Amino acid sequence: MEVHKIPGHGFSEIVYKDATQYELIEKKIPYEREKEYIVLYKNVILKYKFFADFVVFGDIILEIKAAEGGLCNELTSRLINYL
Repeated sequence: MEVHKIPGHGFSEIVYKDATQYELIEKKIPYEREKEYIVLYKNVILKYKFFADFVVFGDIILEIKAAEGGLCNELTSRLINYL
């Protein structure tokens, strides 16, 4: 919530990612940023990979989105697909 309320809205995702990283460090929460995952399709590893914005506590994916007016159906669908 700190990252949401302090800078306010209107910034690009990278600003919120940096602020989130700051909060994770301050709170001593273990995390990885831009963690890379392979994508397996029919037993073949695809050329392109998925990058999670953050993985906290080893297995919780934290995806950062910045959207004027809040999350729309398209962004919600994309987030569910990521997970």
